[in-house]
Amino acid sequence: MEYSIEEHKHRFAAWAAGRAASVNGCRFPVEEGKTILEKAGMKELIYGPDRLPLPKDIDIMHREWRSRIIKAAANYPFTHGVAAKLINIYLKACFVCAGYDEHERVRALHPPIDSLLLKELSERHIGGRRAIWDEAIGIRWSKFSSDQYEKVITNIRQAMGDAPLWEVEKYWRGYQKRVR
Repeated sequence: MEYSIEEHKHRFAAWAAGRAASVNGCRFPVEEGKTILEKAGMKELIYGPDRLPLPKDIDIMHREWRSRIIKAAANYPFTHGVAAKLINIYLKACFVCAGYDEHERVRALHPPIDSLLLKELSERHIGGRRAIWDEAIGIRWSKFSSDQYEKVITNIRQAMGDAPLWEVEKYWRGYQKRVR
């Protein structure tokens, strides 16, 4: 097998996504995350951002991707929240952080959702939507149904206006040292 930059990118993105999405109640090895992504057809996207859906179609395609991930992960209790985290980290590594951040299709990609992001959105009352963020915190991202996940994404999109969706991560504080 030839080792290409696409394979290199896929391995890294799958590792990062597997680490981020494996949570209490749905633990799986990173190798399994890579296999799930491959079975769901996600690897076919890494060859360039033009393979991503048009911005107007991203939500419909994301729902399809989540369904494929959940089906491919039949041995694990994947929710739409866990499937979304696997997808979103994978695509973030493949495109957002790979220099395609201003591509129209990449700007529309869903950001990874977690409790740290939701908490900061609530504390800062981003978009005037504290009640939405608090509701999502109460549900827990890893327990999201399809509708609950999509409600959060819709509200992020509305709160961000014309900015790329990945920019909401300026509120994510997971990279900071925690003060106790």
